[in-house]
Amino acid sequence: MALVLDFIITSLIILLLANFLPGIQVTSWWSALGVAIILALLNTFIKPVLVFFTFPITVVTFGLFLFVINAVIVILAGKLINGFQVSGFWYALLFSIVLSFAKGIIDSIFVSNQQ
Repeated sequence: MALVLDFIITSLIILLLANFLPGIQVTSWWSALGVAIILALLNTFIKPVLVFFTFPITVVTFGLFLFVINAVIVILAGKLINGFQVSGFWYALLFSIVLSFAKGIIDSIFVSNQQ
């Protein structure tokens, strides 16, 4: 049940970000839910592979290259979901940063309420 709630919250954040970021377009609620699911799958299966192969550059940049990997994951999600479009790398980067920040805040609120 917690996983379903997490996908719903992520979908709402994605819809909200699509209204504020001009380079991000989401056509429907179902597209946002699909983006949330695809992002979770890409972060689970593809991101660790990318992090492994780019470890040297990540170390040299003191971890800042992980932002680039997150943007690539968002762009890839935009290619996989028909109702989700990302205009460019910088919008994907900004989207990933704001999405991570918003999810962190929401998760900290729900985790602190459960204890």
